[in-house]
Amino acid sequence: MSRTPTLAFLLVTVAVDMLGLGLVVPVLPSLLSTVTGDAATGALWSGWIGASFGVTQFVGAPLLGRLSDRYGRKPVLVGAMLALGLDWLAHATASRPLTMLAAHAFAGALGGTVTVVNAYIADVTEPEHRAKGFGYVGAAFSVGFVAGPVIGGLLGAVNPRLPFFAAAALAGVNALYGALVLPESRPGDRSTSLAWRVANPVGAILGLARRPGLGHLTAARLLGDIARMTNQCTWTFVMMHRFGWSPAVVGGVMAASALLGAVVSATLSGPYVRRLGVRRAAIVSAWAGAVSLAGFGLAGSAYIVPFMVLGSVAALGGTATQTWITTRTGADEHGAVQGALTGIAAIAEAGVPAAATAVFAYGLTVGAPGLILVLAAVVGAASAVVLAQAPSAMRRPPQR
Repeated sequence: MSRTPTLAFLLVTVAVDMLGLGLVVPVLPSLLSTVTGDAATGALWSGWIGASFGVTQFVGAPLLGRLSDRYGRKPVLVGAMLALGLDWLAHATASRPLTMLAAHAFAGALGGTVTVVNAYIADVTEPEHRAKGFGYVGAAFSVGFVAGPVIGGLLGAVNPRLPFFAAAALAGVNALYGALVLPESRPGDRSTSLAWRVANPVGAILGLARRPGLGHLTAARLLGDIARMTNQCTWTFVMMHRFGWSPAVVGGVMAASALLGAVVSATLSGPYVRRLGVRRAAIVSAWAGAVSLAGFGLAGSAYIVPFMVLGSVAALGGTATQTWITTRTGADEHGAVQGALTGIAAIAEAGVPAAATAVFAYGLTVGAPGLILVLAAVVGAASAVVLAQAPSAMRRPPQR
């Protein structure tokens, strides 16, 4: 792996960024219930707010990826962190859910963190070490979530708005750190086109899907992102209603899961992909994720830990798929490719939250709060089936 100091700076940035997000997840249901007046309405607004981020990110991500190819990764990353800080500050001070929605939509439009982080890793790692590099990023994400939910749950017990103020402060500090300390991973290429015909989300995603060998991966990525996003926006609600957990308990469980994920990602990503190969690793992980989601929706609380372990195996599938895709794309287009992948994730982020929380609300009325996670498991299984149809040959494209 090359440029290790640069990678270390990036991992610290990711961990601090995710620490802020981890602070607010356990208390979001309580805050929205307080603002809207009841839990069901709060769940619906949570879906709409999440969807607003996905819609604007879907439009902006491919352009942000190309901007990072043209002008460098650093300015796009710092701008995204500043937008996130403003978003959390709006959540902390808003008296109406519509204000939160507007702020979240703005953050989504500039939400280039995932795009740039993955492009950055592709920049600073050699192909044979890329799975390990993506695994380190996954571990850094998890480390941020280890402390975040615990602190967020404790702060939320005092006041549900307090974690949002803390998250806003962390995002501001993170942006300052990025501006002053984080080095640029590659010089920009001013020849990179910013024309709408190549930077629009539909064109970027279709262009990726039409590449030889990437059609199945693109479809599987979309299905996997739908399952992941369904879990992300409903898991807290499901656990609270299935088991009566408090925000502090939810935070503790999330922290334990994140710690497990960090250890697995940091230590096993490289060996896991090398031993199984990217294709088989991606398929096995997709099935593990499907079983894990079904377990969270159906099993008793005594079985949560085994399904957390399966969830950590599922997370390794993202490492395998990222490695699979980057070995088929040129070094001068990592930002554009990652922008297209973020656009795929944004489709899920735009469409899933409102639909998933509506299904969850329906599940409450029929006494089946875990129904939504069972449906997510079905989508995850479909992703595994599509991956199994993908060609196994991996030929690196010529460098342009």
